[in-house]
Parts: sequence; C-alpha cells; structure tokens
Amino acid sequence: MAGLLQELCAMLIDGRIFIPDFELEWQFVQSPGPGGQNVNKVATSARLTFRLADSVSLPPEIKARLLERLGARLNAAGELVVVCHESRSQSQNRREAGRKLAELISGALVVRRKRRPTRPTAGSVRRRLAEKSRRSELKRARSAPPSADE
Repeated sequence: MAGLLQELCAMLIDGRIFIPDFELEWQFVQSPGPGGQNVNKVATSARLTFRLADSVSLPPEIKARLLERLGARLNAAGELVVVCHESRSQSQNRREAGRKLAELISGALVVRRKRRPTRPTAGSVRRRLAEKSRRSELKRARSAPPSADE
C-alpha cells in the first residue's frame, strides 16, 4: 500500500529525477470507443499533464534537453500530455500513464554520442564506382544506335 501511495504522490525517474505531485495534473474521463455499460458509467481513462516548461524540479540543462527532444510531443502551452485508456480499471490506467511519462522522460535524458564522420573504405568506393559504370553501360546499351550522319 505504501508503494502505491508513493506512486500516486510523486514520480522518481531513473533514480535521479524527482517530479513532485504538484507538477502533475491528473484527469479522468470516460474511455472512448465500445465497451458496454462500464465505459458509459465510469471515468477510467487517465490523462496525465506535465508542464515541462514550468517545472521547478528539473535542472536547467535537463529541462533544455527534454524541451529539445520532446518538442514534437508538447502542446501549444508547453505541456507533455499522456493519455491511457487500455484498461477497464482507473488505477491501472493511471499507473500505465505514469509509466509512459517516465519512459518518455528517461528516453529523452539519454545523452546521444556525437557522430564522428568516417571516410568510406577503399572497397566500398571501388564497389560503388563499379556499380555506377555497370549502370551507365546498361543505360547506354538501351539508347538508340548512333545514326549514319554522325
């Protein structure tokens, strides 16, 4: 029970990012689509909103990296919205929405290695040029034969 209470109050992501409850906004609405009487009566779909731009719990460098990486997922207000309605249970949908948010944030925290450009190998250059000359010869063979007045 204590684990569930802690899960509902705040989020700890990758053991290094702590997001307090006041930065998370939960909404529960009726799930879309078919499902019978339960879906028409009970608000089981979980919607989790995290205002990334206004977050005070994130260090500035991490916040900048998250804004850069998750920019396409943010709405016009700078909020990261996660919706989950797979389960018939509100608590399971809430847990799944929290897991999805943690997964998005932890995935964006990974520092990508800078790509070092490399030169093509001699073999790959040789193969590319051989293929080019083969294609050129093939196309030249397809063209009309030269006329007599040339």
